[in-house]
Amino acid sequence: MTPDLLELLSRVDTPTVCNAIEGVQGKRGFDRFTRGTMICTEPGRAVVGYAATAQIAALAPPTEPPDVIRARRMAYYKAMYDAPKPSVAVIEDLDYPHCIGAYWGEINTTIHKGFGLSGALTNGVVRDLGDLPQGFPVIAGSIGPSHGFVHVRSIGLPVRVMGLEVRQGELIHADRHGAVVIPTEVIAPLATAIAKLQATERLVLDPARKAGFDFATFEAAWAAFERART
Repeated sequence: MTPDLLELLSRVDTPTVCNAIEGVQGKRGFDRFTRGTMICTEPGRAVVGYAATAQIAALAPPTEPPDVIRARRMAYYKAMYDAPKPSVAVIEDLDYPHCIGAYWGEINTTIHKGFGLSGALTNGVVRDLGDLPQGFPVIAGSIGPSHGFVHVRSIGLPVRVMGLEVRQGELIHADRHGAVVIPTEVIAPLATAIAKLQATERLVLDPARKAGFDFATFEAAWAAFERART
């Protein structure tokens, strides 16, 4: 991923990326995206980066010895610090759909932002909404007040977040609409596909936004739109 592509992806929303992926693939049916409504702590900001994955749980106290839990926690933070940047923390809460423990609050978001991560994607819980640092969006499954018995269960394994399977190192784009995994084979042509998509959409949007938009104008615009998509 080039700096120019990273800058572009940070400016467009996730539906645009989803459509552009289908443009590169030349067909509909791309399905590596989250399902359901998610919470985004910074609705106007996209999160882009390589997935740094982990699993947590919080409903019940851990059954392993405290020193094992502590060591895994520190190994988790070291893995997040070492993750290739830009990176996104992609955290599966194993308690889903009964998540109660907010892993993401003021302290954890501040630590991860300090480590250089771009944001977080989780099916779990976020809290401290008035105290989270700016520039580190959390896209979460729910909001809640407590951390429960939250503890790390695994690091670097494939995870599943709101129906989306994510492997360590995969490229993620996420915002208030949810998240997608950008397939490796579409990364190089993605900028061109986004530019084409935006230009094609303007064939309809520009006339529709002008005064005097009647049905004849719509028919002409839609015909041009369909020609551009083929």
